[in-house]
Amino acid sequence: MNYRAIKGTKDILPSETSRWQFVEQNIRDVFHRFNYKEIRTPIFEQTSLFARSIGELTDIVGKEMYTFVDRSEESITLRPEGTASVMRSYIQNNLGQEQPLTKVYYLGPMFRQERPQAGRLRQFHQFGAEATGSPTPETDVEIIARC
Repeated sequence: MNYRAIKGTKDILPSETSRWQFVEQNIRDVFHRFNYKEIRTPIFEQTSLFARSIGELTDIVGKEMYTFVDRSEESITLRPEGTASVMRSYIQNNLGQEQPLTKVYYLGPMFRQERPQAGRLRQFHQFGAEATGSPTPETDVEIIARC
C-alpha cells in the first residue's frame, strides 16, 4: 500500500522547521512585549461552540467544519478558528477574576474541510490574540496595529 498525506495537508519537513520556529518565536516575542500570555486550547471542541459563535448559517459551519460523532454520541469539531475556544476557556476558567484585562494569544493548527484550492490547506496554521475586559477601545486598536 502506498500511503500519502491526505489531500489538503502538508508535512513540515526538517529542512523547513527552523523557518517555522523563527516565525513562531517572533510571534511570541511581539505578543510578550505587549503583555499577552499564550493560551493553548484543545484542538477539538463541542460542535455547538462553533455553531453558536460563528453562526449556523455561515459557510464555515454549514460546509467547512470537520465534525464527527464520538463514541459517547457527542458531536465534536476540529477547531476551524481560535476565538470561540479562547472565549470558552476564559469563561470556564474564570480568567477575568485573575485580572480585569485579560490579554492572550494563540497559535497552532486549525482545520477546514473545504475542497483544497491552490495555496489553501485543510490543516493550516494560524495565530491570533484576544483581549477581554478593557473598558476602552485602545486595546482593540493595539491588537489591530500589532497583528
